[in-house]
Amino acid sequence: MSSSSSASEEVGGDSGGSSSRRRRRRGGRSNGVWPEPFLEALARQMAIDASRSIGRLAAAQALSNLFQVCSTWRAVSRSDLLWQSLTTRIWNRHHLLRHTWHDEYIYWHQTSNNLLHSRYIYHTLHFVPEINNDNNNDGLSCRRLALSDHHLAAGFSDGSVQLFHLPTRVHLSTFRPQQRDRLGRYSRAVSGIILTDENLVFASLDGDIHVVVIGGAAPPRRAHLGDVVNDGALVDFTGCDRWWIGLYAGVPGRAFHIWNSETEELIFVDGDLTDPEAVTGWHLLTELTELVGRVRITARDTAVACTGPRLVVIDLHNQGLILRERFFQQELIVGSFDATNELLVAVDGRGIATVCRTEDLDESCRFNVRGASQRGVIGSINNSGYGVMCVGGLIRVWEVENGVYLYSLREKIGEVNAMHADERHIVACSSDGTIRLWDFGAQ
Repeated sequence: MSSSSSASEEVGGDSGGSSSRRRRRRGGRSNGVWPEPFLEALARQMAIDASRSIGRLAAAQALSNLFQVCSTWRAVSRSDLLWQSLTTRIWNRHHLLRHTWHDEYIYWHQTSNNLLHSRYIYHTLHFVPEINNDNNNDGLSCRRLALSDHHLAAGFSDGSVQLFHLPTRVHLSTFRPQQRDRLGRYSRAVSGIILTDENLVFASLDGDIHVVVIGGAAPPRRAHLGDVVNDGALVDFTGCDRWWIGLYAGVPGRAFHIWNSETEELIFVDGDLTDPEAVTGWHLLTELTELVGRVRITARDTAVACTGPRLVVIDLHNQGLILRERFFQQELIVGSFDATNELLVAVDGRGIATVCRTEDLDESCRFNVRGASQRGVIGSINNSGYGVMCVGGLIRVWEVENGVYLYSLREKIGEVNAMHADERHIVACSSDGTIRLWDFGAQ
């Protein structure tokens, strides 16, 4: 695995952390030296252009070439503002976890390179069984997984969410929803998780939404009381620092519910995306069948959602206005759908994965997911441009921006109930009750 020093040389790093703006060359104007703010802007644009045209890892070589022109140009590499801008734009990282933004950039460059070349550490986590007080023999099934920088959350069919500490893989807590009347044996099943290192928000099929302060002593607080009869089943739920969005199925004209996540106020209810799947939505309350739909927030004020035949982009700020939509002749496998700020991917019944830009739904590329036409497929993509598909117990990795197949993970894990990937980890829970974690982080 590459060391930090070698990566630092590749991106033209300098051990000094102070901004190059403080190191103005004397007499620069008379010698014709370009001003350093201009050089910073040039370096930023060259790196972003290389990232877009060739790939994110290519930005390092572009910077290295630029910094080798002369000592004045290399001095630009000391600007922490430059590295902060590049880390945000190229790796979509907004929080400083290491000593400097230069170190942060190097870390995510190395981690992405590990993902490209299948360098990882594999772990298994065993969740803590719940005590069954319902006098039935329903097995405990993992329905949702979520990752933050330091935590992993797993949501189960009984409504509980188990929280793990990622660096140590230690089970920290189990959170349970507040008790209420149940409309179907799976009405409490977790249907969505929003996870940061400070807060956990989880939703259930009956429409309840609970909020937990991580590290606090208080039990989960119910932020929204669901109304299954009037809204249908909450089949998927996601959010960010500004919005929560729920996708419902069961009652016509109420597919999308949008909340202000800061005030927890419900501000919009409308949409017909899941109207054809109304009956299936009701069935989810009594039997865990295939997924009805998925929804993902793609930019600050937009979200993309899909069912089997249809995909829509909605404006969260403007009353759920449909900005774009696309219909598919070959129905999509809903579990394969995922989206980031820039791209979305979904596999149809023939096993063909389609990658589209989220801003306009224009197709970027296609690739074949072997075996998807015969078996269900679960998919996830991250902001580094890698896509993960699990088919028949085998997890495969692609570069989704160009549809290039990279490799399959060595571990065959059997039937998978839930899977998620971010820029460092891939996590999956198999039907035998084992949570499996692949860590690609730079060591």
